Amino acid sequence: MDDDAARFQGSLPEFYDSGLGPVLFRHYADVLGEAVASTAPGRILEVAAGTGISSAGIVAHNAGAEIVLTDLNEAMLQRAADKVPAGTRMQVADAQALPFKDASFDAVACQFGIMFLPDVGAGFREARRVLTDGGVYVFSVWDSHDRNRFAAVVDGLLTETFPDDPPPFYRVPFGMSDVERLRRLAQDSGFGTLRIDVLPHDAPVASWPEFADGLIRGNPVSDQVRARSGDLDALVRTVGERLAAEYGPAPTTIPVQTILFRAWAA
Repeated sequence: MDDDAARFQGSLPEFYDSGLGPVLFRHYADVLGEAVASTAPGRILEVAAGTGISSAGIVAHNAGAEIVLTDLNEAMLQRAADKVPAGTRMQVADAQALPFKDASFDAVACQFGIMFLPDVGAGFREARRVLTDGGVYVFSVWDSHDRNRFAAVVDGLLTETFPDDPPPFYRVPFGMSDVERLRRLAQDSGFGTLRIDVLPHDAPVASWPEFADGLIRGNPVSDQVRARSGDLDALVRTVGERLAAEYGPAPTTIPVQTILFRAWAA
């Protein structure tokens, strides 16, 4: 399916890691790791671990804990192996149908992954199932395009380039900022107390071309563009130009905003 927003294969992990990681993910990986560590878990499961940027944050703040990494895409986990201690358990797994026994973990973590689940409720139910009573599910989502202008710029360019059939990718990761909806889903899935933090950040951009490469080639929008016979090189150049016009020359920072949830298993 050409518009599959969860398929990170081929060369995508490389561009995702190098182009997007330093700007969008590293800071929030530390935030995630600290949030998980605040509950002193002995066994931690990370779902949608990606290329291991968030995993490194979890490892750094949870010394001595047993950590299991999962992702739907094997190519992402292959890159994650370089960022975590040798011997760390990794497994291809669907967050909607986890291959683990009930009450197997003290904490489940997911950075910017639940937005890609076709059935978000199933993801919540599975996280609750594998958690011990009193365990915590720590997950984060991106706030809306209004709070992440860089994403609106890219989505606007894609709509301008393909007015009859715009690639939908950039509506997915930034389309789940409804806090009350997520609160209800969590509580309906067996979670009790929730803590919700809105986290603005000035993200560092060293190079517009590298960031633009990640924004176009580091996620499934590249496949969506190819399926529409689009010019990836031209899009990368234009993204870089428009972001430079918006924020000034690099190196610089751009404002981003995410939402961090901690949900305790009732």
